[in-house]
Amino acid sequence: MEVIKPKVRTLASGKKLITKEMSGKEGKLLPLHLSNLESVIFIHEGECILNMADEEIQMKPGDAMIIPPQVKHQFKGVTDFKGIHFMPKEIEFEFFK
Repeated sequence: MEVIKPKVRTLASGKKLITKEMSGKEGKLLPLHLSNLESVIFIHEGECILNMADEEIQMKPGDAMIIPPQVKHQFKGVTDFKGIHFMPKEIEFEFFK
């Protein structure tokens, strides 16, 4: 399955937190990655599957998930989808091939 870069745009930024919208495409994977800090993903359009900790989690509009630190995870589009990512500004990501 093809891996694509998500389309990302900043929605809001404060002193400690930042909120970004990410979007993915039907039938495509977003890059496998992890981060050093906990964050929250909220799906507001479309459907996707979150692969995290050897589990496939179906996500649809209105669903939210805590992403723990140091846990590899990846999104797969069931349909075109958009999610809002709430995270600390000092978060760092590591990507895998």
